[in-house]
Order: sequence, then structure tokens, then C-alpha cells
Amino acid sequence: MPRRTRRLAAHPPNATDRGGTVTRVDLRYGAATHVGLVRTDNEDAHLAAPPVFVVADGMGGHDHGAVASGFVIEEFTQLAAVGIQDATVGRAAADVMEAVHGRIDDYDAAHRAAGDLFFSAGTTAVAALLVADVAEPYWLVANLGDSRGYRFAAGELVQVTVDHSLVQELVDAGTIAAADAPGHPDSHIITRALGGPVHHDPDLFRLPAEESGRMLLCSDGVSGMLADDDIARILGDHPDPATAAEQVVAAAVAAGGRDNATAVVVDVMGLTRERPHVTDVQQPSTEQKAGAHP
Repeated sequence: MPRRTRRLAAHPPNATDRGGTVTRVDLRYGAATHVGLVRTDNEDAHLAAPPVFVVADGMGGHDHGAVASGFVIEEFTQLAAVGIQDATVGRAAADVMEAVHGRIDDYDAAHRAAGDLFFSAGTTAVAALLVADVAEPYWLVANLGDSRGYRFAAGELVQVTVDHSLVQELVDAGTIAAADAPGHPDSHIITRALGGPVHHDPDLFRLPAEESGRMLLCSDGVSGMLADDDIARILGDHPDPATAAEQVVAAAVAAGGRDNATAVVVDVMGLTRERPHVTDVQQPSTEQKAGAHP
């Protein structure tokens, strides 16, 4: 994907925050994906449609995983078209995940009715939603599975999401060291995802949309092949987000490419707070001034 630039107003037109200013967010973003060196099909999918950014990693073999991850992209594309608001963003993210799960249920049921009794598709999903209808814009990050969201700023890479995996549970329990997790034989076992008999709500994380902050969303074909230090070095070496995404994926492939590898990189280039012209400020109506109600 070529580099894209987008400016988002942090308030609806003619609206102001308590300080009488309007905040605008400048974004640049890019994405890359690769089938890897082992698999024949790419079951990853991604979306970069401000204010919504998504990576999904399908499971199920053949084209079934690609269908499941495609459901994620289709549903989040609809959310991007409708828009997101501070008051409802968490519920909106959960509703999108639930809609995907319902579509996978229907997809599985159709295949089982056709005679494939053990058919089962699924997908992970990680999404970063920029909430811009507030005085201080922020990211709402939602995830199910082991596709990850990272924050990179001031040379430091921080994992925002927590993997829903057996290995992560072993790390949390102190059974294995975090350093031993990437090569663990059970690293492929996911404990929560979209698809299957149990419908899980996503984990939700909120973090400020700081100027010069960079978000990375990636499938485990990236995080499972590269150490955090390697990812941080690549992100630090490439200011352009499209190039950074391409280089992260290329490094994962060069490290062995045992899985599909996908990365979406989003930069907050600027937060501009401007005092609007007096004619741009929405004035209260006569009824509002008088305290009247319909």
C-alpha cells in the first residue's frame, strides 16, 4: 500500500471544546502483507480506512481462514463509513466483533449442513480506532487472539494488547519465561478468537493519540518471527509508515517466514488546536437560551 495522508477533525463541523478550540489530527499510514515462505495461501487481511485500522489472521486452512478474516475487514469497513464517537466506541468495537462471530457461525453451519461435519473457521482481530470527537483524541485498541497492537514513541516499543494464547497464559502463571514463549511448541494454540462455540468480548485499551506517536498492528507472522528489539529498530529506521510496514514484513519473511505476515503502521503527525472564527462557532438557538425544551 502506498503511503497515505489524512487529516481528521477532532470535532464535528461547527463544534468546539470547552476551551473554544477545534483539534485536528494529521495521520500518515501504510500497510504490507506477505504469504511467507511456508504457506500457499494468505489468510491474513488488513484495513487502513481512517479512523479505523485493522489486522486479522484467519484460521481454518485452505480458503476458510481467508473468508473469516475477510468478514472482519468487511464489518470494520462499515464502521469506518458510519464513523465512531467517544460515547459509543467501546460498544461499537464489541458489536463489530460479535457481528463477525455471527457470520462465521453461519458460514460454519452452511458447510456442516453440506456434509462437512467438523468444519470450523476462525480468525484473530486487532483494531485501532481513532476517537476524534473529544478535546484530547485517543486510540481505542480492541483485540481477540494473538494479533498484536504496539505503540512506538521516543524510540520505545510497547505492546498494548495481551495475547489470547496458551503460551501467554503459561507466561502469566510463571510456568515459562517470556523469553521462551516465541519458540514454545504450543505457541500456535489460541485461547480466544472469533469463531467457535464461545463468543468472547474483545479486550479494550485506551491510549492518547500523541503527536509523533506510531501505532503498529501486526499478525503473529510478524511478532512470532521478530523480537521486539528488531521491530523497534525497523520502526525507528524508517520514518515513512509505508516503508516501515514493508520492512517489518520483509524482515519477518527473511527470518523464516513460517506464517503469513501483515503489518499496518499509522503515524500521528500532528495535533493542531485552532481557535475557530466567530462565524464558525455554533450559536445556541432562542429556545436553548431560554432553557426551553421540545
